[in-house]
Amino acid sequence: MKTILCYGDSNTWGCVPTLTHGIPVRYGPDIRWASVLRTTLGDGYWVVEEGLNGRTTVWSDPVEGEYKNGKNYLIACLESHQPIDLVALMLGTNDLKLRFGLSAWDIASGVGTLASIIRTSPFGRDGAAPQALIMCPPPLGKLTLFAEMMMDATEKSRQLPAYYKEVADRYGCEFMDAGQVITSSDVDGIHFEASEQQKLGAAVEARVKEILG
Repeated sequence: MKTILCYGDSNTWGCVPTLTHGIPVRYGPDIRWASVLRTTLGDGYWVVEEGLNGRTTVWSDPVEGEYKNGKNYLIACLESHQPIDLVALMLGTNDLKLRFGLSAWDIASGVGTLASIIRTSPFGRDGAAPQALIMCPPPLGKLTLFAEMMMDATEKSRQLPAYYKEVADRYGCEFMDAGQVITSSDVDGIHFEASEQQKLGAAVEARVKEILG
């Protein structure tokens, strides 16, 4: 059985777009893109959903906590779920927060750090490194609830695909621009509507079959 680790943030967790601050609401497993991926791939594949609300690439969040740093947990996660055939990595949206003051290049560089960890780890088959699919998040939509937190981030979000592609090439990873498949919801500008979650799951399924056969 081939194992796929989906490592991401609230959009991998399956957060429903909202206009209010409060406890996040999660889509059911029939809607979340990683769950859709598991269902559509069928027998012979196992998909691990590893999404965390607020997760960044490599930055410890001074407001939400150091555990939001995607680098801190990655090695433990890889080792826990080994042997892993493919890591589908989709992070970077939270790096756009004003508090981090990052450029699009900085964000892509954070993705590169994670890609390097994956591609040099021994947690694939027979001690080899897993393959990796770097997924660039779609550009931000109409910001409402998160407008101040994401101030001046919309244009940077549009710059990410080119930088992510460079990172994927540098570290021998596959690449997918999610913005060519789905859009972020205009309810809050960050999260995905149910239909977009399902579309993304189907698109990733096609890429996984190209990569793993």
